[in-house]
Amino acid sequence: MKKYDVAIIGGGLSGLVASIYLAKAGKAVAVLEKSDRSGGRAGTAHKNGALFNLGGHALYRGGEAFSILRELGVEVQGGIPNAKGYAMWNNDIYPLPASVGSLLTSKLLTLYGKKEFVSLMVRLSRIEPHAVGRISLREWAEKTIQDPMARHIFYALCRTTTFANDPDHQLAGATIKQLQRGLKENVLYVDGGWESIVNSLRDQAIATGVTLLNRQTATQIEQSGKIYRLHFADGAMLEVPFVIVTVGPAQTCRLVKDAERTSLRKWREQARPIIAACLDLGLKRLPNPKHHFVIGIDQPVFFTNHSAASRLSEDGITVVHLVKYLGAEPGNPSEDERHLEQVMDLLHPQWRKEVVARQFLPNMTVVHDSVTLDKTSFPGPEVPEMRGLYIAGDGCGHGEMLADAALASGKRAALRIIQEFAINHDESGVSPY
Repeated sequence: MKKYDVAIIGGGLSGLVASIYLAKAGKAVAVLEKSDRSGGRAGTAHKNGALFNLGGHALYRGGEAFSILRELGVEVQGGIPNAKGYAMWNNDIYPLPASVGSLLTSKLLTLYGKKEFVSLMVRLSRIEPHAVGRISLREWAEKTIQDPMARHIFYALCRTTTFANDPDHQLAGATIKQLQRGLKENVLYVDGGWESIVNSLRDQAIATGVTLLNRQTATQIEQSGKIYRLHFADGAMLEVPFVIVTVGPAQTCRLVKDAERTSLRKWREQARPIIAACLDLGLKRLPNPKHHFVIGIDQPVFFTNHSAASRLSEDGITVVHLVKYLGAEPGNPSEDERHLEQVMDLLHPQWRKEVVARQFLPNMTVVHDSVTLDKTSFPGPEVPEMRGLYIAGDGCGHGEMLADAALASGKRAALRIIQEFAINHDESGVSPY
């Protein structure tokens, strides 16, 4: 292999973003991806004319990911879903109290509950998340929200914006910050699926001189003085002064030789992933045209009609997405699939007659590590014990979540490496590592 300044393990969102920043700074970069295409879980499956994303994603117009994409010249096309939705409670459907009118007529809440829910929404709009303190989401909610139904709705909104069903471990302040973002900033449903973002980033990377090496499976990262040796399944080896690993704590620890003596071990031991089961359907038509957006209140489920706001087919197929939030532990695939089918039975009777494409993804890792109560520091981007080794990815957020964490951590790692070059290079531009 040719000489590179930086090797990036993983060609997903984080790896591609990091590569572009580095290449724009004049560094020779190789992105090593084990599959035959870039994108990772941000890819999109094509089935019978329907475009299915690989699990749940959220792109907020005011978030770090959207800002970074704009900064890199990636214009995302798509639409904003209608906020008017429904709530599912006790296997019945009610208008979601998302406006003054729907709140006043809501049968979900008592008069006292309506007053408290209004008060809660006002409080959420004004609260400073960092002032909440180090308490769990459940502890904060139980102390703050007295009405049981108002509390149930609050938990459902938190699940929808964080994709997590883990209130005993979620850090209250970070979750509230994400909920604030979901309530005041528009989420964007992406035309062409998330692969359109991946394709734009890939094209940007190539245009800036990044080398994309697909079907390259790294088996070990070994430090040798100021150089890292990357070993591959086909017997090849690459030596570089800087490495960014974007594949999550468990895989990173398997790759990095002597990782057990570093902070990577603590990251792996404390990591608490977010897992979900996802069912995507391509339908000839939507049986009940009213139900485009439904949140489960007493069940950790969510339904949305992606086609109501974005283009995900060329021939009029309606693409809908259902997700069951599993928390940090895997679920039972057959039970989870049956559960999501039952949700469809309730929302859209006779839906099975309309199916032209289907995708079920059990136990999908939404993020490799979430923001939880027991963490006292954020992971990365440096690995202090191994100078020149950096980590990024959706599990390396510094308070960011989901795609925001993936892109922000990629940028963070790249800028730190650029800074290292600026500090440690001599006038000839030869790296001392």
